[in-house]
Amino acid sequence: MDVPEIDIDEAARRIAAGTPVIDVREPDEYEDGHVPGAPLIPLTVVPDRVNEIPAGGEVLIICKLGGRSLKAAEYLRAQGIDAVNIVGGTMGWIDAGHRVVTGDEPGS
Repeated sequence: MDVPEIDIDEAARRIAAGTPVIDVREPDEYEDGHVPGAPLIPLTVVPDRVNEIPAGGEVLIICKLGGRSLKAAEYLRAQGIDAVNIVGGTMGWIDAGHRVVTGDEPGS
């Protein structure tokens, strides 16, 4: 299945415009730093928590570099969710100088 992908700059624009983003990394990675407002749903539990993912429009999916988020986006698209992978992931987000939040809450 083809999964749409966007780069960090486009992700930042869409997030600023209100597009939801989901982080699919592991809790320890998430706590070290994540995109503000991104809730954590680790890849291993995405199928069990798919009902927590917004289904009314586009949703961005992020991990560390883009591999796990691609898998999650592929699964979500098969469930009818308009999931888009963020290429470069959280490392790209940080490298581009965007703000991150630490801890186990999404923050803003």
